[in-house]
Amino acid sequence: MHALDRRPLWRYKDVNGHYSGYHREWFLHFRSGDYASILYVDITADDPAHREAIRDALKAIHLPGEETESGFRVLATARRAKP
Repeated sequence: MHALDRRPLWRYKDVNGHYSGYHREWFLHFRSGDYASILYVDITADDPAHREAIRDALKAIHLPGEETESGFRVLATARRAKP
């Protein structure tokens, strides 16, 4: 997403039910490695051309997810720790 001409908005939901705010910065947040508790990331497309660019980027890196009305939902592998 960082390489796209127009970086899409994104937010995540974590295992505790928290939704983050929306961001357009992709490099800093995901490079920090602080995403172990993410359940999914919602990516918002601005228009049909933007949706196509995002779809192509997701396919290129084989991320699991689904297309949504506003863009895409990328599924994460976070799981609650067992006590």
